[in-house]
Amino acid sequence: MSIAVHPVQQFTSPGEVTPATRQKLAACWVEVTNAGGAAGFPFPPIDETHAAPAVDAILGTLAPATSRLLTAASDGELVGWLNIRRDASELIAHWGTLHHVQTRPSVRGLGFGASLMSEARRIARDEMGLRQLRLAARGGAGLEAFYGRLGWREVGRWPGALRLSVDDYRDEVLMILDPL
Repeated sequence: MSIAVHPVQQFTSPGEVTPATRQKLAACWVEVTNAGGAAGFPFPPIDETHAAPAVDAILGTLAPATSRLLTAASDGELVGWLNIRRDASELIAHWGTLHHVQTRPSVRGLGFGASLMSEARRIARDEMGLRQLRLAARGGAGLEAFYGRLGWREVGRWPGALRLSVDDYRDEVLMILDPL
C-alpha cells in the first residue's frame, strides 16, 4: 500500500501567516472539533470565537528554533495542520512535541495526515535538530493505529484523563517517535 504524498507548507514566524490563513486555521479547528476530533477543545460545539484566540496564541509563539506550524491544503483549501514545539530548557531541548494534529473529516484516509506527520518528522530532525518527537492522543479513536503505521509507539497511558462530556472519559495515549 502506498501513501499519497501531499505538499505541506511551513510557517516559522507570526508575520508569515496571512489573515486569510489564520481564518482557515480557525475554521478547520472548528470543523474538526465539532466532528468529534480531539484537537484541544473539550466540549463541542465550538465556533470561531473559541478557536480564533487559540490560533492567535499558537501563531504568537512561532519561531524557527522553538515552534513551527505546518499546513496541508487541497485545491486551495486548508485541510489540516499541526504545531511542532520545542521546550527551551537545555535538559529537554533535544525533543519536541506535536500539538493540535488535525485533518478535516472529509479528507481523512487520503494521506493528508500522513504527509503532515512525515514533514513534521523531517523538519524536526533536519531543521530543528531534534532527536525525538512526542504527542498525546485521545484513546478510543483509532489514533494509536494511525500513528503506529507512521513509526510511532505508545509509551504510556493516563486512564480516564480526558473528559469529553459528563459521562465520557477517555485515556490519554502518550506516544513517541524515536529515532527521527
